[in-house]
Amino acid sequence: MASIAAARLSSLFKRTGWLTLLSKPPLRFCLRVTVSALSAFTLTHFLAIPLNGLWAVLTAVVVSQMSVGGSLKATAEYIVGTMGGAIYGGAVAALVPHSTAPAVAGVLALAIAPLAYGAALNPSFRVAPFTAVLVLMISSQLGEGPIESAFYRALEVAIGGAVAIAVSVLVFPSRAHALGLDAAARVLEQLAQALPELFAGVSKEVGPLENQRIQDEIGQAVDAFETMAAEAKGERLINFVAVPDPAVLARTLLRLRHDLVIIGRTCTEPLPAIIAKRLGPPLARIGAAAGDFLRASADALILRRRPPAIDSVETALGAYTAEITAIRRAGLTQALPSGELERIFALGFALQQFQRDFSDLARCVREWARR
Repeated sequence: MASIAAARLSSLFKRTGWLTLLSKPPLRFCLRVTVSALSAFTLTHFLAIPLNGLWAVLTAVVVSQMSVGGSLKATAEYIVGTMGGAIYGGAVAALVPHSTAPAVAGVLALAIAPLAYGAALNPSFRVAPFTAVLVLMISSQLGEGPIESAFYRALEVAIGGAVAIAVSVLVFPSRAHALGLDAAARVLEQLAQALPELFAGVSKEVGPLENQRIQDEIGQAVDAFETMAAEAKGERLINFVAVPDPAVLARTLLRLRHDLVIIGRTCTEPLPAIIAKRLGPPLARIGAAAGDFLRASADALILRRRPPAIDSVETALGAYTAEITAIRRAGLTQALPSGELERIFALGFALQQFQRDFSDLARCVREWARR
């Protein structure tokens, strides 16, 4: 089976080429994790650490992430948790006798309870209880004292984390900034696709399940970008060239997502026919112009180009405002139920916010184009 898999992989390399494959983030991540594990194993073998540096190899694999920033963040949290668990677990094991099974149970409770509480308060301590259990229960099986076991666990984690960071920076590095721009572009493309579908709800019914699906997909895409933006903060310490703060772009995308939520809630049911007939065409023009602007902005982010012109969106929004004014002057809104009026006003508010957020998006794209 292994020979068959190797043959298929070799055939894939020949068909697509090494450079094409190495441009794919999943394969680059695969190579970085493999190099991290082998490097940690080699280093700990040279240092004659017990169990061939098992914990160092595991650490190197666990903390290796898709981006450099992700690896930095995961390594920092893992080291903090492991150091805390090893030191506290080793101290408890050394100071409290536990030669019988009931005594071991008591020591376990004494070691795990405070660390578990700390993990509930701070995610960085998530591995602390696990590390304390290893120090308490495995040290005696290996012929190590609790202090010696704690020392080796802390040393191995430090080695594994250092190896993972070095490999993330040196071996086909994938920066969270670059991955984040791809994620931001996906958000903009999803917004561009969703807008015409939601605006169509003014004239025809858009089921609540369909609206929920659209909102959930966009929400997940925004969350993915926010994760990348958080990982990119750690990279700012090792960047040789200044880059814009992705948190600004993250806030803009989140506001656009909120605008879409309001639009979705106001357009899930058709408006009265006489109003829908008047508002349907200008809303369709807004959807088309906004979709073009969002797609062009996505391309500009990826290619680091200046943002597209926003004139067509502003023209379409101006036409909608003029139509709303004409409808009110004609007295068409006077006989509408209060609920329908609230929906129209909410839609107008969302479109006003949309225009402001589009301007903010253009500024973000312009800032990234300078780098």
